[in-house]
Amino acid sequence: MQFRELGNSGLNVSPLMLGGNVFGWTADEKTSFAILDRFAEAGLNFIDTADVYSTWVPGHSGGESETVLGNWLAAGRGKREKVIVATKVGMEMPDGKGLSRSHILRSAENSLKRLRTDYIDLYQSHQDDPQTPLDETLEAYSGLIQAGKIRVIGASNYNGERLRQAIETGRGSNLPVYQSLQPLYNLYDRADYETHLEPVVREFNLGVIPYFSLAAGFLTGKYRSEADLADKPRGSTVRKYLNDRGERILKSLDEIAKATSSKPAQIALAWLMAQPTVTAPITSATSILQLNELIAATELRLSPEALDRLTKASAESQTAGA
Repeated sequence: MQFRELGNSGLNVSPLMLGGNVFGWTADEKTSFAILDRFAEAGLNFIDTADVYSTWVPGHSGGESETVLGNWLAAGRGKREKVIVATKVGMEMPDGKGLSRSHILRSAENSLKRLRTDYIDLYQSHQDDPQTPLDETLEAYSGLIQAGKIRVIGASNYNGERLRQAIETGRGSNLPVYQSLQPLYNLYDRADYETHLEPVVREFNLGVIPYFSLAAGFLTGKYRSEADLADKPRGSTVRKYLNDRGERILKSLDEIAKATSSKPAQIALAWLMAQPTVTAPITSATSILQLNELIAATELRLSPEALDRLTKASAESQTAGA
């Protein structure tokens, strides 16, 4: 398997990133351990989590996902030096939110304890914090890097202008700079990334690890009508994809999947992995069967014709005959 450097970070990561948002939520610890075991067994090494996972679940206060991952690491199921652990700070937690120095330092210590590790490979600003000066945030990260508690930093949910400002602030003040971006990007959600973020990514050679790479499950093909959304945790998120453009994308995925003896989800991931600025799309699984299908996507190479067809089918606007 060919690994890829995450921007200029020096971190060599697998072409697929395992989303840990489900750990301790829709995947209990036993199931999560089995998924993590299989992921590592397949030679993949890149795992995403966040302190805020999963505060949205009744009775949860955040840190549940990190705790499960930390328990897995502590049990020796995954060798720490072979796993690239990425977590995030900045979303609302019981003890605060944002990217102030005090909140970052406190949150980093809490994440380290839950992850049961001495260091975090990739520590990411989960969202922009306009109320905190950029240099204050970067100075906090600098202290953590100097202390050996984090290796490199990344950004998530930034717009292009603020991402550029943050990087230029770091460069101008001899502070750490973001080495990666975690944006919303998939076959359906393309416009914002390609228009506003990709130019910054290219200019600064950032690694890109898109979330919702399967559009909250829509690109798997299992949600094709309102009836399919009944009682589903992500129903409200998926509903926006049920339109003519969404149907057009699914039609192309179905046809290419059939021609390549693959699944629509594998085709959608293969398209993302083929995009020149993408390092590793993030995908979650709640069963070994799901995970095996996702892992198989790393070995799938779409033809230029198939890639072009998907790109055209998912374009925001269509011309007759396209």
